[in-house]
Amino acid sequence: MDGNGVERFETVVIGGGQAGLSAGYHLKEAGRSFVIVDANDRVGDAWRNRYDSLHLFTPARYDGLPGGRFPGDRSRAPTKDQMADYLESYASRFDLPTRTGVRVSRVARDGDRYVVTTGGGRIEAEHVIVASGAHQEPRVPAFSRELDPAIVQLHSSEYRNPSQLRDGGVLVVGAGNSGGDIAFETVRTHPTWLSGPDRGHVPVDIDGWISRYVGIRVFRFVMHHVLTQRTPLGRKAKRKFASQGDMLVRVKPKWLLAAGVERGPKTVGVADGKPVLEYGRVLDVANVIWCTGFRHDLSWIDLPIFGEDGEPLHDRGVATNVPGLYFVGLPFQYAATSDVLPGVGRDARHIVKHLDARSGDRPNRAAMTTAA
Repeated sequence: MDGNGVERFETVVIGGGQAGLSAGYHLKEAGRSFVIVDANDRVGDAWRNRYDSLHLFTPARYDGLPGGRFPGDRSRAPTKDQMADYLESYASRFDLPTRTGVRVSRVARDGDRYVVTTGGGRIEAEHVIVASGAHQEPRVPAFSRELDPAIVQLHSSEYRNPSQLRDGGVLVVGAGNSGGDIAFETVRTHPTWLSGPDRGHVPVDIDGWISRYVGIRVFRFVMHHVLTQRTPLGRKAKRKFASQGDMLVRVKPKWLLAAGVERGPKTVGVADGKPVLEYGRVLDVANVIWCTGFRHDLSWIDLPIFGEDGEPLHDRGVATNVPGLYFVGLPFQYAATSDVLPGVGRDARHIVKHLDARSGDRPNRAAMTTAA
């Protein structure tokens, strides 16, 4: 750190989740100087802060990061807290230089170096790896402000369990995986409606033994090796994934029906303080849970890296317009698995290999940080 409070590293990794830790593992293996910064208080908090009943879709055998297998029963899907604790122990095991409670507000260029502005000061680096994901800000329709103030409103990122809800009906808006999971839970204690179009579902029970030992292997192979940007099928799938929501993976439509969840079309507005579904039906509910996803926002990257559609321009995570900028964990960055556990390690290895080749063998190669 210099006299002006500026720290300098060869590489700054923004985001300390599975994508950032995978990048950190490969950077350390390559002997590079780096630091990982994350806005959360603890490594793994992005998982800890999700709804209590959340389990991963994949068995533990597929959930480990590079160099570190997931502990416990490898045939069972871990809970979100087990995943969080695994990430924290992974960072400790490989002694990855991770700083928590550090929120990045801007990334820009100053000459031939990057400037990363945080709440704690300024960091300069030759390379930046953005591993925070693009979808961080909860997305809720503007008409939500017109709902009766007595209605409890929660975004899925705020929902933990039914104890947060008032007595009375629950409208879950958004019929993707979070919406399906939450509706399947709330219907046990509250009349529940699930609003949103049906995007399809995985036809088998992913927790059954056939899926755990056979089906998941086939599914993972297709998502990881077939649906990539190198194949026509993969490029077609990417366009479809971008325009549609996720299909239901664990919870099935027939399970929701049997449990008593009433399916409905999109929620389109408000009448007299109550939510209105498409075709005009008004629901008298005491709670609304918005499972409407997250806003795509990388506006804090103050660099000419975005296309007309607002997406960052990159080739498999390597920014095409600005040298030294990389991404890990973007949706369909290379394959359908790029933003989930089975895919981040491969993408991280690819971009660190590119970074390593670009940097070459420099005097500060083994140093964790250098003074100005």
